Amino acid sequence: MAPALHLKPGRRTLLTGSALGLTGLVASGCSLQIRSEPDPTIGDDTMLIAGDKGTPTFTANFNPYQPTPRTAATIIYEPLIWINPLDGSLVPWLAESWEQPDPQQIVMTLRDGVTWTDGTPLTSDDVLYTFQMLKDFPANDTAGAWGRIDTIEASGNTITVTLLAADAPALPIVGKTMIVPEHIWSEIEDPGTWRNEEPVGSGPYTLGNFTTLQYTLDRYDGYWQADSIDIAHLVYPAASEQLDLVTKGYDWGYSYISDVENTWMAANDHNRYWFPPGGIIGLHPNHDVEPFGNPDVRRGIALALDGEQIAEVAAEGYMEAASQSGMLLPNQEELLNPDLPDRGIIGRDTDAAIEAFEAAGFRYDGTTMLTADGAPFTFAITTANGYTDWLRAVQEVQRELGDIGIEVTVDAPQPAAYEANLSSGDFQMAVSSSNGADAFEGFSNLLSGGSYVPIGETSQNNRIRYRNDEVDDLITQYRASVDDAEQEQILLQLQQIFYDDLPIIAMYYGGLWGLYNDGRFTGWPTAEDPYAPLQTYGSSPLLVLTKLRRATQEGE
Repeated sequence: MAPALHLKPGRRTLLTGSALGLTGLVASGCSLQIRSEPDPTIGDDTMLIAGDKGTPTFTANFNPYQPTPRTAATIIYEPLIWINPLDGSLVPWLAESWEQPDPQQIVMTLRDGVTWTDGTPLTSDDVLYTFQMLKDFPANDTAGAWGRIDTIEASGNTITVTLLAADAPALPIVGKTMIVPEHIWSEIEDPGTWRNEEPVGSGPYTLGNFTTLQYTLDRYDGYWQADSIDIAHLVYPAASEQLDLVTKGYDWGYSYISDVENTWMAANDHNRYWFPPGGIIGLHPNHDVEPFGNPDVRRGIALALDGEQIAEVAAEGYMEAASQSGMLLPNQEELLNPDLPDRGIIGRDTDAAIEAFEAAGFRYDGTTMLTADGAPFTFAITTANGYTDWLRAVQEVQRELGDIGIEVTVDAPQPAAYEANLSSGDFQMAVSSSNGADAFEGFSNLLSGGSYVPIGETSQNNRIRYRNDEVDDLITQYRASVDDAEQEQILLQLQQIFYDDLPIIAMYYGGLWGLYNDGRFTGWPTAEDPYAPLQTYGSSPLLVLTKLRRATQEGE
């Protein structure tokens, strides 16, 4: 761990004392109800964010292409296109517009008047440099942009990207690239290992004070949309565990909190939360392990499960049963195939489950589900050790499948081993997350035969070893289309296959665990105004911070 940086003259430490503001501590049965208030040392123009966690202290690393940079790196650096993690919608950012004249070409127009925080203009040369840097240092290309790009050229403010093949869905992959300044980064010998301790970005904030226990960001008055940034300072303490969240008067946090009503909400009258779905938590069968390649077996398992009950047990009822359409509902409601019954949600029907197993050659003797060769049907579900909600989900699956005589065991390796097992195919069935905001990429990453490898070989996509020629044809058609209506029709067909063939068994939605306090700042995204999720990481804060206003400024 690097030593703490010396503070530069003129930088301010905004928290001079403890942020703890307890106004009451009441014992209630076996629980403690805690009241908290904002720290009085923090000004009305300063936000306290539980957005970066020390381990237990901070190391200065603001390279957005490092595996573990400081969270604020993605506020200091900006993408060409802002991508909404809720529904995959695209918002112009450093690129003010774009078009796809054909499926193999993307043409973006760079925004005028953008400067780096040292006053240097941001130009197309910075964009070309950034992409070349990702090509020269492939470890930095975490989004896989150069797996899609053939060439990239610039003429004035026009950036032209030629793709390796017809690949219309590459737009968000290319667009989310964060642009870095050529005049600084080109002097760095190895941008892959450089920690970038004094970052110069194009975003709305610059690095203020940095210590191992806390750092701050200060508003950049030369920002290209400075009129939209009302909050002058952001404070990121290293201590942001759940108890800190509840007790220390944070304005914004992101965390799964058990019994949120009686913890976070009870701590302050202005505390709020919003937990929209961000992915599907499902059972991922290994299709190369028998009998999971049989769709009747997968259907039998799906019909034996109660998604609402699993959601209640796993996520304390914060989330709902997931649609077997593959869509995040209600986020992607407008994309949902209307032909699917009950919005694609498969309800529990144990009689139908037994019939599905019988169609696969199984037999239920009243107490035990027997395979075609007469052996009791038993299998293991792999989950990651420490993922407590997933473990609770598996335990409920155990109970529900036990009702029709299926014995489930649990394999819970450490997270790194869990990932290695899924990548290599060393599992029978696993709990995993899939199908995020980009509907097409969710299907493609999970199901594409182009990513298929046999058990023993590793792949980060199609780890369920699924093969379906019809799906592959639809994926190819989608990539070759720049027509929105045609793409929507293809998505409808993919949803139908996802529902009928059950390549995975959707259980419940995984949440985006946003916590906020509307006492000092207003304009937060909500279920009624879902313009962004309340993530404190990634590029989400860029848009959220343009919408927030000091409560004291309302009506002025």
